[in-house]
Amino acid sequence: MQSLSNRAKKLEKKPMNLSERMYLPAIFQGLSITMRHFFKKKATIKYPEETRPMSAVWRGLHVLKRDEKGRERCTACGLCAVACPAEAITMVAGERKRGEENLYREEKYAVSYEINMLRCIFCGLCEEACPKAAIFLQNDKLAPARYERDEFIYGKDRLVEPMPIELTSSAAAR
Repeated sequence: MQSLSNRAKKLEKKPMNLSERMYLPAIFQGLSITMRHFFKKKATIKYPEETRPMSAVWRGLHVLKRDEKGRERCTACGLCAVACPAEAITMVAGERKRGEENLYREEKYAVSYEINMLRCIFCGLCEEACPKAAIFLQNDKLAPARYERDEFIYGKDRLVEPMPIELTSSAAAR
């Protein structure tokens, strides 16, 4: 059958010589590529001892910040949970009781605040949506490896940053 464009190319099969029939050029070409890669600089690092430099815009583990008086900044407004495209953030709001003024900044606070790290895509939209600058993605900490799924649900016990030392020592002196 004749082609419509008449652009058919006729190829002649030229006979292979002895070295080509023994695949010697292909073997030497493969060995030369292997030797070139053998002497290149390695891309891997010895991780626990060495760490790679992180980008300036890299986002790491979440932290719930405290204000200068050591009170939690989060007011459980829910904007971070709404902004999260992966729906990884859940929270329950509650009202502050008498005597808890030094613990929470506003009358409303997050009784429970959880982030499912298996769902989180570390996009930083929760950080941008927060009007109180309460949630922050650290640029120096990685999410550690775990073996159980429930260990990846971070509650307030893991998320809230610890009390500053000078505030804890002044509270103990009272």
